[in-house]
Amino acid sequence: MDDRLTHLDEQGSARMVDVGGKPDSERLAIAGGSVYMQPATLRLIREGALKKGDVLLVARLAGIMAAKKTADLIPLCHPLPLTHIDVQLTLDDENSALHITATARTVGKTGVEMEALTAVTVAALTVYDMAKAVDREMRLSDIRLLEKRGGQHGDYHAER
Repeated sequence: MDDRLTHLDEQGSARMVDVGGKPDSERLAIAGGSVYMQPATLRLIREGALKKGDVLLVARLAGIMAAKKTADLIPLCHPLPLTHIDVQLTLDDENSALHITATARTVGKTGVEMEALTAVTVAALTVYDMAKAVDREMRLSDIRLLEKRGGQHGDYHAER
């Protein structure tokens, strides 16, 4: 395995990786994360009773929009033509959490891990923003890549 940081040139300066010579291939990435909160906050989200509106709908849309803007947010990311982005939010009463999963797909020269991770992160931030008036102790946690398919480095599956 090559252990060099690909976003650094020989002099150690940041650079955008040249992917021009790579072949197009189908790419998929799945990322996940959680927002832990007070049980009362989770109940308010479930009931749609927060003053700012439907947290699940808004967070889902925020995640989708963020995935499409990843290259604008992360300086060395390539802009990608996404063929699919999906954000799912699941309420977990047992752990008083909202779990977020984002799936991103493209056909291209580079992967969509950053798009999936960005979708999860912005969806989680949106949950926090919409519910912070009732629970400032919410905790964003466990944001990570769960699965990657395609590309030169092959498939990846996180231990869940």
